[in-house]
Amino acid sequence: MFYHISLEHEILLHPRYFGPNLLNTVKQKLFTEVEGTCTGKYGFVIAVTTIDNIGAGVIQPGRGFVLYPVKYKAIVFRPFKGEVVDAVVTQVNKVGLFTEIGPMSCFISRHSIPSEMEFDPNSNPPCYKTMDEDIVIQQDDEIRLKIVGTRVDKNDIFAIGSLMDDYLASAAATTVTVTVTAVSVTAFAVPEPSGEQALEGPSCCGPRAHRPGSQLRWGPAPFADHVTQVR
Repeated sequence: MFYHISLEHEILLHPRYFGPNLLNTVKQKLFTEVEGTCTGKYGFVIAVTTIDNIGAGVIQPGRGFVLYPVKYKAIVFRPFKGEVVDAVVTQVNKVGLFTEIGPMSCFISRHSIPSEMEFDPNSNPPCYKTMDEDIVIQQDDEIRLKIVGTRVDKNDIFAIGSLMDDYLASAAATTVTVTVTAVSVTAFAVPEPSGEQALEGPSCCGPRAHRPGSQLRWGPAPFADHVTQVR
């Protein structure tokens, strides 16, 4: 679901930014250009955590711009088939439910909703509910679903979900309270290509604090071709 990986990005800088604050400008442009974006391979970039290295700039002939290669680490959101996640319902109609899982859209077909739940078009707002109304799903509700498929585009990921399993549907009805006594966190990182020596980044490239209220889940990174475990 959430992974901490190493990535690379190139920053194209206009000559007017050349000066004592050049490195800070590169850093801010990196945050602006990559956070909130999506790639089919790595998923949605939630937050840049560390800038590891800002390479030497390369002047672009005939333009005056300078291209800076940047290596950084980021928290990414990459869903996979079979995962159980919480989502927010954005639209309810007779064909199914449209939901959002953070930055990703997910559709649940009517055929993937339990048969005991019927669509009620006369309700305000429209909803799916059981005969005894023990479970009601309508717009803005939080539900728990299982991802049964994903469609990966170049700059987006779309998911198909299902409620046909145990402990799904209403998230409120399936919430379990637990007491955590100890937590062991394992981070994963994609190794740098062989033959390249990691360089120490400039002083402006220290760790970046997570935004208040952010929640991270850690796990294996099956989408990476070569993954090493860091303890």
